[in-house]
Amino acid sequence: MDSSVIIDVTKEENVIALLEDGKLVELQRERRNDPCALADIFLGRVSKVDRGLNAAFVNIGTDKDAFIPYSELGQAFVSSIQLVEKIDNGKQLNYAPIIARSPALDPRGNIEDVLKKGQRMLVQITKEKINTKGATGSSELSFAGRMMVLVPFSDGVSISQKITDDYERNRLLSLLESIRPKGFKIVVRTFAYGKTVASLDKELQFLLNEWKVAMDKLARSKHPQRIHSEPDRVICFLRESFDSSFKQIVVNDNTLYREINDYLQFLGKEASDVQVELHQQANPVFDRFGISKQIKTLFGRAVTYKSGAYLVIDPTEAMHVIDVNSGSRSRKSTDQEGTAFEVNMSAAVEIARQLRLRDMGGIIVIDFIDMDDADHKNELYKKMEELMDNDKAAHTILPLSKFCLMQITRQRVRPAVTVKTEEVCPCCNGTGKTESSILIVDEIEQQLSAHIALANCKRLYLHVNPFVAAYLIKGSFGKSPVAKWNSKYKVKIKVVEDQMMPFLSYKFYDKEHKQILLS
Repeated sequence: MDSSVIIDVTKEENVIALLEDGKLVELQRERRNDPCALADIFLGRVSKVDRGLNAAFVNIGTDKDAFIPYSELGQAFVSSIQLVEKIDNGKQLNYAPIIARSPALDPRGNIEDVLKKGQRMLVQITKEKINTKGATGSSELSFAGRMMVLVPFSDGVSISQKITDDYERNRLLSLLESIRPKGFKIVVRTFAYGKTVASLDKELQFLLNEWKVAMDKLARSKHPQRIHSEPDRVICFLRESFDSSFKQIVVNDNTLYREINDYLQFLGKEASDVQVELHQQANPVFDRFGISKQIKTLFGRAVTYKSGAYLVIDPTEAMHVIDVNSGSRSRKSTDQEGTAFEVNMSAAVEIARQLRLRDMGGIIVIDFIDMDDADHKNELYKKMEELMDNDKAAHTILPLSKFCLMQITRQRVRPAVTVKTEEVCPCCNGTGKTESSILIVDEIEQQLSAHIALANCKRLYLHVNPFVAAYLIKGSFGKSPVAKWNSKYKVKIKVVEDQMMPFLSYKFYDKEHKQILLS
């Protein structure tokens, strides 16, 4: 299996698409300049302590306070509070984190006994803002790398359970104990398997520098604000997902292109075979790889997956509900049990894909087609477990119930990815009234004329819906509007078909493919 990462950078967001053998399996969106992202660390101030919830609300400088349950204060809580108090008292900062010798927090304790309104504390985001709920945080801090996680206010080395080879576990334990600084715990990840001490130490020093930068910013901070932010979501994605199957990375932004190359150089030999390409073509990068069409097909309420069978996916406030339907398959077979089993097994493949693609979290209830055979139910359960092995999000799958319902819980740290596949009427924009579509040509020419007069630009790219593009290029009775504009204004206009563009919308781009905003 070959994997490709395609990245579409716009003014509002970065969109990351992961393709496996050309099929879209993951889609991640990152808002530019997001004030609060997963794993960011904030210096906050307690705004409210709620005894009933046994939790605190902490002002972290964003529009919504972070929610901190008592259970998330953790073993490092006393140490981190002592660090903030030391800085508040004007004492000199020591980069080696102190480890409090006081007893650990009582797991059944009350938050009012340890936190007071107005108190300053360090908070790391463990779950992003979802719907109307603010972000959730913890006082347990960590700095994640590809091969290890650095945990201040702690001691020791912990090896990932996925590394099962005893020799390798002992080797890594010995190496990291020899280079681990005091006051830090190191959690070894599976990517550390087989790595040399030089590679491990290089990443450790990088993470220690991240800690020092955060502490320097903490010492200067007087108000709630972010003191550490994770790298760009694209780099985080590569850090968490990159493996030997990755063959191609394509991005349409020059700055991000350089950052990706720098990161792959940091990875060294394991990334030497990856081809990184800067997309400079006029057509949108997602159209080039057929991603736009897949998004429109895969993110609707109903998703067809095989021979007329389809899923219906309904998100609710508490859970996601997926209904499996045989569709036209039920009319082609007389063996009801066999048809139900075949449709359900195929549905499991598409459901596992949809969970990753939409990043659905929380409780997912799947209503499979009823089956009576216990062996069929057990086989379907094992198939779903096997398919979900590739899902990096923590999850639990329960066997099918008497009514052929399957329950899945999946780690929820970000809002689920949603894409509007239904479009407002392209002619009336939902108003029920529209101007004549032929006026779009005159409107484009007016904007074109105004821009040429101001900027004296000689080469332009015009992005329009494919139907409009066909008319602009071919025209009627052999008269092409684009050919007329090229001759009249002495410019070179290239019409680009953009499948994501609404019917009567258009955008101009300059020769460097930067959008031109016209009044």
